[in-house]
Amino acid sequence: MEKFVYYLVTFLESALSVVGIRATYEEPRYAVVERLDRGVEVRAYEPRTAVETDARGQQDGAAFGRLFRYITGANTGEARIAMTTPVETGGRMIAMTIPVEQGAGGTMRFYLPHKVVEAGAPEPTEPGLRIVRIPSERLAVLRFSGSAEPEARRRQAEILTRVLDAAGKRAAGPPFFMGYDPPFSIPFLRRNEVAVRLSPDT
Repeated sequence: MEKFVYYLVTFLESALSVVGIRATYEEPRYAVVERLDRGVEVRAYEPRTAVETDARGQQDGAAFGRLFRYITGANTGEARIAMTTPVETGGRMIAMTIPVEQGAGGTMRFYLPHKVVEAGAPEPTEPGLRIVRIPSERLAVLRFSGSAEPEARRRQAEILTRVLDAAGKRAAGPPFFMGYDPPFSIPFLRRNEVAVRLSPDT
């Protein structure tokens, strides 16, 4: 019965996010510490924990499947863990993948709920997954709706880069993508973000 309820809740949350309702999902905690041109936010994120795997992009079904199996029980506690947002994919921006990966050089992450982290995140039982702990950091983030196709992400990343250059902010790495909705969500209701980690001395 517990397993049935878990999958039912997961399904309902996904269905709601199709129409832009994502209040049921937990997000990493952050504070907006500065607002720049074009809607760019500088966010100070608290330390957080994620489960991560190598990926070829946002739509790498094998990578997503590994992460999903982890939260549905492929872990040392056989625990079912609530889905959170965003799903983060990172790597080098190229036009052939969604969004920002190159071959096996990119990653995909699911952030873990605070209660799970406080209780001790269970270790993955499937190869290719790892628990990562991310220290507090500052990200510059540009939010956009609509398509998250490679060309749209590239344009948004260029805007983000120009705004940061004008503000004298220095990135500590390449842009990456954070997706808050399933691929089949209504485009104009989607929450997409391109982001960069900022150098501590900026």
